[in-house]
Amino acid sequence: MAIGDGTDDVALNTAWAQFCDQLKAAGEKVFKDHNAASGVQRADGFRFLTQNLGQAFDLALETKDSRYPAIHTFCNPTRKLGGDCADFLYQQAWIDGQSTYRIVGARGTSRFLNITVQGPRSDGPGVLHEPFGDVPEANLFGHQLRTAPDGAFEIYIGGQERGPNWLPTTDGSRKLFIRQGFDSWDERPARMRIERVGMDTPKPLPSAATMIAAMDWAGGFVTGLMDDWPEFPFRYGGVDGENPNRFPPPAETDSDAKRGRAATNMHWVLATDEALVIEFDAHDGLWMFTNMGVFFNSMDYLYRPVSYTPSRTTVDNDGRVRLVLAHDDPGYHNWIDTQGFERGNVTYRHMLEGQPVELHTRVVKRDDLTDALPPDTATVSAAERVAQMWVRFNGIRRRYDL
Repeated sequence: MAIGDGTDDVALNTAWAQFCDQLKAAGEKVFKDHNAASGVQRADGFRFLTQNLGQAFDLALETKDSRYPAIHTFCNPTRKLGGDCADFLYQQAWIDGQSTYRIVGARGTSRFLNITVQGPRSDGPGVLHEPFGDVPEANLFGHQLRTAPDGAFEIYIGGQERGPNWLPTTDGSRKLFIRQGFDSWDERPARMRIERVGMDTPKPLPSAATMIAAMDWAGGFVTGLMDDWPEFPFRYGGVDGENPNRFPPPAETDSDAKRGRAATNMHWVLATDEALVIEFDAHDGLWMFTNMGVFFNSMDYLYRPVSYTPSRTTVDNDGRVRLVLAHDDPGYHNWIDTQGFERGNVTYRHMLEGQPVELHTRVVKRDDLTDALPPDTATVSAAERVAQMWVRFNGIRRRYDL
């Protein structure tokens, strides 16, 4: 048997060749000016691409049929996308506005939960690559979710209104976006599964046309993510490109309000002998800091202290929190690891109670940290740092069932 013996051979082979060409072109985007030329940062650019290559056809094919929905975890410790926050669990499910869906699950104890119906997706400048760019239409927060005494719940999406645990859809609805935010390491995530109401036949096998469409979508996905990152937030807001090592004021758009958060991002550049201090007032709410690579992919939060939330952060006696971004462990409790990168991004998010606060930053010499910080700033020993690592490791594994 050879190419051409089947009626769809040429079309399938052409689509695959086009996808491979797009993948090759995507790889060339690793060598952008934004990305430092060091081996570890170039490698991280390829890792960002290959991690998402691993889910390209999950999104484009395996979960794409909205008549047979599946909840897909599109970020995890080995897959980073879209400025992901280390202390969020991100999931999505493709849906449509004509069907009715049922989700059943157990609430867990994650401090933040938001389920959003999204669609339609816009085109043109200022729209992030697939699977992003949707317009939030309706949302359900964790505090609005009605649960049984044991935490069990049932949610309906679309169709006729069915009480408080119901989300309406429109003709343009195309996706559910599910986010859970965690504070302490012992919080348990909500577990849920989705089905279409009235499903009465097996899921069809992919046709040649379906496979060709999936190859086209996957090719657009890998080229889109390498085209858009890291330039997108520099061009369209969220990052002050002219002032590294400084946070712009937190922003909250209408879409942010539906997602239940405000956010701001700092891109940092740090010499080998420097450290960066992030300082702010301790404040109410669930706030998060995540250190990310150049392509806005979260750093290794499974093993390294690259993220902080209120319960995991020490506060100095003056009521201020001071985080220390440094290339090696300075011995302070609130150390943010850079993984040895010379540049990257830190994102601050604020949710739930209270209001976001003003963030102050200053770059100091690594050897001058003792003079730059209050004498009561909490320190840790090497053994205590190892213990922190194990608590983090086990907490992240609990979130993802690793």
